[in-house]
Amino acid sequence: MSLRIAIAGASGRMGRTLVETVLDAPDCSLVGAFDIAGSPAIGRDAGELLGRPTGIQVLSDPAQALSQAQVVIDFTRPEGTVELIPLCVARGVAMVIGTTGFDAQGKQAIDDASKSIGVVCAPNMSVGVNVTLKLLEVAAGLLSEGYDIEVTETHHRHKVDAPSGTALRMGEVLARTLGHDLAELATWTRHGVTGERKPGSIGFSVLRGGDIVGDHTVLFAGTGERIEITHRSSSRATYAQGSLRACRFLAGRTAGLYDMQDVLGLRDVRL
Repeated sequence: MSLRIAIAGASGRMGRTLVETVLDAPDCSLVGAFDIAGSPAIGRDAGELLGRPTGIQVLSDPAQALSQAQVVIDFTRPEGTVELIPLCVARGVAMVIGTTGFDAQGKQAIDDASKSIGVVCAPNMSVGVNVTLKLLEVAAGLLSEGYDIEVTETHHRHKVDAPSGTALRMGEVLARTLGHDLAELATWTRHGVTGERKPGSIGFSVLRGGDIVGDHTVLFAGTGERIEITHRSSSRATYAQGSLRACRFLAGRTAGLYDMQDVLGLRDVRL
């Protein structure tokens, strides 16, 4: 029996990729697609821009789009995701959330929802990125002394939040491995006469331009050597494929908050 999936923000760049990925998955079926009111895609077939008619119209009413869904995939904006949460809770629809930029209130809303429905929330659904997070955990543990850590991320000109959710998660993994909260170690900006680099800090640099899908590099700079761990995304398809793995993971789970480390079974991996 196919896993019934609805797509939020179905007419956006990521939304179209998700629609195509669901259509290509033999064990999944597209049962709903929706977008914000006023989108030119409203009322049109969800696969029209892909040249693949689906019989599923893009709707402006999320409740209607979720009527047949077991799980919804949401890569939209924090405010849209937060508005969607009570609908999913009321209907028992699981959520796969790739949206980034949540404030404390938004994070709390997700945590509260997970007490009633299954939720996978991750700043990056890519399998490769999540393997990279595990590698960073190992590297930070081994290079905890004598190495300065810098995180650099690059994205397309349309990205609205900075640093990226993935860069922040990388920082969180690094800081946790070093025995601290990220807020204690992070250096977000440098301008003017900043003085020498603070020992133990984690610096962040952000670049925006063109159509870059997403590049992330963590630099460990020691005396006489540098180690760089880099992940580069050339297609949004990797996020979509990871999202389907998250959907399958949620099948049969009635409640709980998970991330891609759970989905991929990486928490128990020892390198």
